[in-house]
Amino acid sequence: MEDFTAGITHAQPTRRQSSLGPEWDQRIRQLVADWGAEKSPELVEEIIMTALKMARDRMSTADLKLMNRSLKEMRYAAKVFANYREFRKVCVFGSARTLPTAPEYHVAEDFGRKMVAQNYMVITGGGDGIMGAAQHGAGRAHSFGLKIRLPFEPRANETIEGDPKLINFNYFFTRKLNFVKETHALALFPGGFGTMDEGFEVLTLMQTGKARIIPIVLVDAPNGSYWEMWLKFVTNHLYTFGFVDEEDFNLFKIVHTAEEAVQEITQFYRVYHSARWVGEQLVIRLSQPLPLSAVAALNEEFADVIRTGNIVQGSALRQEKNEPAIWDLPRLIVTPHRRSFGRFRQLIDAINLAATDTSPTGSR
Repeated sequence: MEDFTAGITHAQPTRRQSSLGPEWDQRIRQLVADWGAEKSPELVEEIIMTALKMARDRMSTADLKLMNRSLKEMRYAAKVFANYREFRKVCVFGSARTLPTAPEYHVAEDFGRKMVAQNYMVITGGGDGIMGAAQHGAGRAHSFGLKIRLPFEPRANETIEGDPKLINFNYFFTRKLNFVKETHALALFPGGFGTMDEGFEVLTLMQTGKARIIPIVLVDAPNGSYWEMWLKFVTNHLYTFGFVDEEDFNLFKIVHTAEEAVQEITQFYRVYHSARWVGEQLVIRLSQPLPLSAVAALNEEFADVIRTGNIVQGSALRQEKNEPAIWDLPRLIVTPHRRSFGRFRQLIDAINLAATDTSPTGSR
């Protein structure tokens, strides 16, 4: 599984960090062994220890219910997604109130269809409107619905209703975590508070380096002005007041057709595969090696990103051994400043363009 935090989770220790004393530690260890937890038993032991500490802390029933329900929701969602790891996925957000006659509805439906043709699966909130349109285009077999329990929306859209890939959440925060954790691209269509919430959530995580960089497309109908109005607000207020940087505008792109949206997403993964932090080093995994001249050009163009050393082409680092499926992919390895993540997006774009160079390749 690709770590949506780009290596922050991978960097956390797997060995048990807690202790309840020798006697209790042994009893818990034996319980986990008897249950047959073969994968990362130390982490399972620590989860049990955390639960026992909660009991000792005399937490309120409300707190215990919140933590219990949250863990259950995260476990079940992870179980559902585990069967589809081989597929990249795109999240689609937009208003549940959009009518089937609206032009953006048809763009969303076409977008879902075209993404499936690129071997992607589509994740939505499971509602009607834009979400229903995208899932109708994608089809039931290629759709996930992450639905929030609301009294005024008792059912999911007709495409995903009753499907095992429809997951119901009680809490917005566990639902949002799974949107970010499981997706490889984000498509935002015109919508209300929820659409803005999801969009700004992912932009914030990417801007601060708390989530991996993924393509974000802001999609409208051919003559729509929704995202241009949004961009005007962001530019005239957030940027003018100094609340966001110029580089942050590289984290998204406004498009007006399904074709443009699909091209932006697929181009992002043309050569770039994924990235992972290993200590202070950023390891960028590629689907093919780059020419020596291209690596030299990247060093020159992105000198402001590099904290020490150079961008070098090489192979997997020892710390990446827990991702054997991509062990053989070529790498670019750099020690960068952990800021201005919009420049990281520009670096990915430059990597994808650099592959058109046909000069000899080199390695570390």
